[in-house]
Amino acid sequence: MQYFPLFVDTKNLSVLIVGAGEVASRKLDLLARTEAEIHIIAPDIADDIKAYHQQGRITLSCREVSDSDIADYDLIYLATANEQLNIDLANIATSKNIWVNVVDNPKYCRFITPSIVDRGRLIVAISTAGAAPVFARTIRSRLETILPQSLAPLFDYVAGKRHEVQAKLVNGKDRRLFWERFFNLNQDRFDSRTEQHYIDAYSSYNSSGELLLLDENVTAELLPIAAMPLLQKLDTVFIENSLDEQTNELLRRDASRSALPALSVITEQFERGERLLIVASTEKILTLKSHFPMAKHLRPGAL
Repeated sequence: MQYFPLFVDTKNLSVLIVGAGEVASRKLDLLARTEAEIHIIAPDIADDIKAYHQQGRITLSCREVSDSDIADYDLIYLATANEQLNIDLANIATSKNIWVNVVDNPKYCRFITPSIVDRGRLIVAISTAGAAPVFARTIRSRLETILPQSLAPLFDYVAGKRHEVQAKLVNGKDRRLFWERFFNLNQDRFDSRTEQHYIDAYSSYNSSGELLLLDENVTAELLPIAAMPLLQKLDTVFIENSLDEQTNELLRRDASRSALPALSVITEQFERGERLLIVASTEKILTLKSHFPMAKHLRPGAL
């Protein structure tokens, strides 16, 4: 993974954009939605960028950029029509440990801007590490159709309830189960029934235990699609020998992972309501199936 995805708090973030043409305008359209302090330097200014300045959203300097401008910023976007100027300024920024993005030139980028699906508090970022931005936009267009606009007010509502839920449900696992129950009831809607779904989720947030069995020889690409949401709900993963990296990526990152324990330990955790995955050899899986007939066996193409 060359580029590590992370979300930056833009409050008090200082951003410089050098250039004020169409490319710079596209970057500004996204950045203007944030809380960042934005400064643009360019001799010729596009009309839509002037509009941001008239609204008081950005600081604008209508002049040529100089080497001394590359200082005291957190992020810099270089979007002039002069490729060599962009490269020279990028080298100055890098020497001063300022994160820089040279538009359409990943070689000189300290960071890249992904394709973004914006639903308020829910942000989905897609990147191909600069290799195929057109394909990233294709993925974005698919997600735009899947994720409804109602998610923006829904997550504002959820954010407003988090402190109340934390006060009522002290245990972290209980809170997670509560929110699972809420979203199962409410789905992705935000309407007159959302508040009732929130109330109803308190009455039944506990869940029964679940046990999944996976042969260690079954690779991630062979798993059925129906297994994916189950793997994201796991509390514990027990591993007899090894777990391949691709399968590990499908699991909840905060699920505990440990060596396969005695059957009594598995039984105790299952009866306590935990959701478990056991990754083991074919012989061990057959043994476990006889001990735990209620377990779901994850097999290629089927559950």
